[in-house]
Order: sequence, then C-alpha cells, then structure tokens
Amino acid sequence: MHIDKSVWKDFLIFVEQERGDIHPVAYELIGQARKLAAKVDFKVHCVLIGGAGTKENAKKLLAYGIDTAYVYEDEAFEDFRCDNYANAFADIILRIQPSSVLVGATALGRSLAPRVATRFKTGLTADCTKLDIQDNTDMIQIRPAFGGNIMAQIAITETRPQFATVRCRVMDRAQKVDKPWGVIKECQVIEDMAQSDIEVLSSTLLEKGKNIEDEDILVVAGRGIGNDKGVGLAKKLADVLGGQVAFTRPMVEQGFGDTTHQIGLSGRTVRPKLLITCGVSGAIQFTSCMNQSECIIAIDTNPDAQIFQVAHYCIQADAYQMLSKLIQSLEERGVEDGLSL
Repeated sequence: MHIDKSVWKDFLIFVEQERGDIHPVAYELIGQARKLAAKVDFKVHCVLIGGAGTKENAKKLLAYGIDTAYVYEDEAFEDFRCDNYANAFADIILRIQPSSVLVGATALGRSLAPRVATRFKTGLTADCTKLDIQDNTDMIQIRPAFGGNIMAQIAITETRPQFATVRCRVMDRAQKVDKPWGVIKECQVIEDMAQSDIEVLSSTLLEKGKNIEDEDILVVAGRGIGNDKGVGLAKKLADVLGGQVAFTRPMVEQGFGDTTHQIGLSGRTVRPKLLITCGVSGAIQFTSCMNQSECIIAIDTNPDAQIFQVAHYCIQADAYQMLSKLIQSLEERGVEDGLSL
C-alpha cells in the first residue's frame, strides 16, 4: 500500500500523567522529538488525556519548546481505561496526522500504544533505546534484539504514523526554552469517545517507594560476587553511600534480589549520578540499560571484562577486598571525603 508521506507531518507525544502530575518520561520524549524534528523541519505536539487538572499540567509543557498541547479533559478519563483513552488518542491522530507517535514504555504506555497502532494498521517498535530520522521522515528505531545480542535498527517505511515506545531514562530530558511559543488547544470530548466497557469499582493509591530508576547512587552486585558475603558487602556500601543495591539478571535468578532491583533488558533502565558495579561482566543486555550514568566505577578481576569498555573508572581487583576497603575508608573519613577520592 502506497502512502503519501508528505501528508503525515510532525511528532506527537502521548504525555502520561501519574498521581496528578506529568510522568518524567514525557520530558525525555520531548527532548528527543525536538532533536529529530530539527532535522526534518517538523513540529512537536503533545496530547494529554485525563480528568480534572489535565489542562493545568499541559501548561507546564510549554516551557520545554513544544508547539501544541492538545488536551482531552473529562471526568470519564479520571481513571485510566484503555478503550476510551484509545478513542481520544486516535481522535487527535486522525485530526493532525503526525508522522511519528512517541509513547513512554511504562505499564500504561505498553497497554495503550499497541491498541492505537492496531487501529491505524501501522507498525510499532517497543522498548526503543535510541531514535533517529532519515530525510524522507522514516524514523530509525533502535532497540536490543535476540536477547540483547544485537542492536536492531527498525524502520516503518510503508505506513503512517510510526509508533514507538521508549524506555524511561535512556534519553536526555528536554531543556526549557527562553521564550515559549506553544499553545494549548482543548479538544471536544463527545459521548462516544468517552464511552468505556470497563467499570472501575474502586482504586487504591499504593505507597510509592523509591525505585532504583530514581536513585542517585547504585551499587550493582554481579555474578562475580554471587554469594551472601558479596551481596552483604554491596548492600553495606550502598547504605554507607546513601543509595540502593541493584542486581544483574543472573543474581535475580539465583534469588538474591527481585526484578524491581534488576538492571537490564528484562529489568530496569537507570541513569544515576554514581553507579558502582561489583563482579559484573558487562553483557550488552546490562550495559545498554546503564551506560548513560554520570559516573560508572567498575570493579572486576578480569582485565578484559566488557564492563570496562563503558566504565569511567576501572578497578582490576578482587571485589570482596575492594568493597571492604571502600566501606572502611568511607566510614572512617565520611562519605563526602570518600567520594572525592
């Protein structure tokens, strides 16, 4: 099927709202969309769907250099229900015909994006870690494939719009602009659009703990210290530094941690200010989900360990001994002095 790509223009970003505020991934999507849009002279639009307060949230986005924020605010969207959210999402796509649609790879985004892409009989690339765009407006969507052994470059060449879900914390957050130029447009919510076959009987707001994605300091325990002693040292170091311990997939499979503390393709993507790996070999499944950290310190006995290729500071040493020395030094001198080494 031939499609006139010139008819489909610009970027559209679905802006997820969480606990009454904008989900952080939205700012990352805006930042990436602005970079790509500059290459092909596109605009960047956002769509927000929700209950009371959605328009107020839309105002926050204008400072980040978007062109338009489309708002569907109605009590029917107070709770996320995939069917009526998809109705509103599809409505704005039909109206403005964006070339590319970006959605955060959150639980909500992974539920909503495939449903809407199916309506338009177009392609969707899930869990992208990089995006680029060609002169003909085909978006190059890059994601790990075959268990992370290769980085696949995927293009949707025959249909529009192009859908991509993007992992949190893999792209730079958008910067504010000096003189915002964007506008907010309120969209009409008709009865058929708001209709849902899902009835929300009740909802409970769960207490939100601090995820490893939100931590500034992480100590990662790998298979090289795969016993209780090693994990205990990693946890102790994390406590002394005021951070959290995280794990590689093999460590989770051995029962040392759970998937909420796992870094990698089947776990979480992180960008802390400081990340210390202990006995981590550095397979691409792991490194592709942490290589944007501000400072990476790797400890491993193997001089050819792959982790050393992405680390800023490489320490070839026995992890048990090094962890013990670090903990002792930090406790004696204080965390601030220790970090200045």
